Amino acid sequence: MTSRRPNVVVFFTDQQRWDTIGAHGNPLDLTPNFDRLAETGTFVANSFTCQPVCGPARSVFQTGKYPTVTGCYRNDIPLPKDEPTLAHHFGDAGYDTAYIGKWHLGSTEPVTQEERGGYRYWLASNILEFTSGPFDTVVHDNDGRPVKLPGYRVDALTDAAIRYIASKGEEPFFLFLSFLEPHHQNQTDNYPAPLGYEERIRRKLAIPGDLAALGGTTAAHFPGYLGMVARLDEAFGRLVEALFSLNLLDDTIILFTSDHGCHFKTRNNEYKRSCHEASIRVPTLFHGPGFDDVGAFDGFVSLVDLAPTLLNAAGLSVPEAMQGRSILPALRGDELPSDEIFVQISEHHVGRALRTRRWKYEIEAPGKDGWHDADSDIYAEARLYDLEEDPNELKNLIASPEHASTRAWLRDRIVFYMRQAGEAKPTILPVEHKNWHVELVSEG
Repeated sequence: MTSRRPNVVVFFTDQQRWDTIGAHGNPLDLTPNFDRLAETGTFVANSFTCQPVCGPARSVFQTGKYPTVTGCYRNDIPLPKDEPTLAHHFGDAGYDTAYIGKWHLGSTEPVTQEERGGYRYWLASNILEFTSGPFDTVVHDNDGRPVKLPGYRVDALTDAAIRYIASKGEEPFFLFLSFLEPHHQNQTDNYPAPLGYEERIRRKLAIPGDLAALGGTTAAHFPGYLGMVARLDEAFGRLVEALFSLNLLDDTIILFTSDHGCHFKTRNNEYKRSCHEASIRVPTLFHGPGFDDVGAFDGFVSLVDLAPTLLNAAGLSVPEAMQGRSILPALRGDELPSDEIFVQISEHHVGRALRTRRWKYEIEAPGKDGWHDADSDIYAEARLYDLEEDPNELKNLIASPEHASTRAWLRDRIVFYMRQAGEAKPTILPVEHKNWHVELVSEG
């Protein structure tokens, strides 16, 4: 390794469930490249988003702050122009900074320079699914001019990233490569895989337990979705090989993760924006300086922790304003890892959730609108799942009298996390025991 600071590459997928990965037990061998780096680097076995919707999740990653702090609590709210991002922090440390792909934090298309979060090199669209199709990739360059890239969209963006990396000299770089896949194509509400991939996967398909029980759009969409996942992994492998061929792999921190998951219309009338594992749990690995040969890390890691972790790993100071914490001390054994995750939910409803080793607990704000309201001063208990007994989250125990003490404990814990995230202390209305029922079907 050279004496300069390490390069940093973020490989960011969109709407990818954790259980699409072989390292998480998926039997289809769709992700050999992810699985290999998970073994030789650091595999984050318990990785979660703290906001299961595209724009807010991206605001979290760029700033290390919760969406209710930056104001980006739902889609179509641009990141404040004076909000420091990863690009600002790395740029101030002498890094060249580059963004390729989907941004979703601007107010216009093309994104104006002042809304690009401080990135110097730009080849992106604000909402990539609106400027491009699966085989018709159009993004905008530094001057706001449209650029058409050939090939399947995953490959087109990866090729652009490899060209950028190959152009670098001695200056360290921070590259954020943000895909649309395996998110659906909005205009057609489908999951268009590369040619032939959906058909091949249908012949050996394995359906996760929650989708097998609840259905949704799984039969129509899941094979294409997995085809997208397979192509993403191939692109990930090509990017890693490009770094290796340029003698940069040992000098580069790589982070693979996603903004949120996908429940295929089994929990509400779309694909995410819920407290369930399908929406909030994502695949994550680190590789490179500081992360090599760790293997599986069992601590809980939130999306809000990723920005401080990258800065810490690159030897840069972590701003006090960031609300997440670097996982490096826990990897080294210098502090205890977390075993709880706090989630803010918007757009579909105003909700807050807490995920522990065993329990999933959600509260919802009655009378609030998930698009217009960022938070509430009153919430009501909505869901409780025992993840040990019910990993597919089919039995809502929120009104079970036998779990009253558990709910009381979780109420206190979720208020703690809401205050820690900068929210006011809320009133939480306990559920009425007489309305107890067990949900065995979709909660849509």
